[in-house]
Amino acid sequence: MSASATTDLRPAPPPVAEVASSERKLRLLELTVNRKLDGLIHGDHQSASLGAGSEGGEGRLYQPGDDVRRIDWNLTARSGDVHVRNTIAERELETWFVIDGSASLDYGTARHEKRDLAASVVGAFGFLVVRAGNRIGAVVFDGDETRVMPPRAGRSAVLDLVVRLQRRGRTTGEGSTLAASLRKVRLLARRRGLVVVVSDLLDGSDWPTELRSLAARHDVIVAHLSDPREDEIPNVGVLALVDPETGQRREVQTSSKKFRERYAAAAAERRTSIDERLRRSRAQHLQVSTDRDWLRDVVHHIAARRRRR
Repeated sequence: MSASATTDLRPAPPPVAEVASSERKLRLLELTVNRKLDGLIHGDHQSASLGAGSEGGEGRLYQPGDDVRRIDWNLTARSGDVHVRNTIAERELETWFVIDGSASLDYGTARHEKRDLAASVVGAFGFLVVRAGNRIGAVVFDGDETRVMPPRAGRSAVLDLVVRLQRRGRTTGEGSTLAASLRKVRLLARRRGLVVVVSDLLDGSDWPTELRSLAARHDVIVAHLSDPREDEIPNVGVLALVDPETGQRREVQTSSKKFRERYAAAAAERRTSIDERLRRSRAQHLQVSTDRDWLRDVVHHIAARRRRR
């Protein structure tokens, strides 16, 4: 299979013992998420239900108290009885995840590796979406290939996705990119909905352009994964640095104050550039770091999101 191939994210099922262990961990995560986020997002997006929406449904006989503006005059004329239009308040929300599985996520110097952090963030948002009866789909890119999980509803959809993320091996390829994955979701997500991008954004493709296009139609949240050592490097003498994407290795002398200052300046410039590109895309920016309480950051982001609505 070529490096840029696209496959369906439905490999052979994992062993029963592994599923049971993952089920227990995810159940704990689900309980924690529900306890901390109860009432924050539930009800933001109703599933298909009748109410004061804007799209017409089937008509019914007028009843005292109905809004007279809902009278369907054509149906009334045809039937001889006064009818009103039913309306669909909101369509079922369809959420797509764009998940970075590339080699740069195999890194973490604090509480977690970025790869574990990605799976946890996906699990938290996934449970929030499916508990309202909505569906989740995913596009996962890892440098070797791009995998697609078609939208599904229910806890099993979250469990399957997170287990597959946790089982994925380490990769070294550069064939699939964030930009290509965003473009794929833009083509797959035909209805307006929510897109959650989970990545460290250490990707050389033109992802800002694709992100702007996606955010023009959808509600987009970017969970930006990072580690504190990506922003500053400690004084530990000679240190071997390895690029996880290419395998390139280089030894540096961290006792040099000038080197550490140059490193910090370059990291700050990169972060400022990412922040600016995200701002221009109009996507919502959620920063998640390996040395912080990631769930607390997710809670605060969702609470702020609700206040803005």
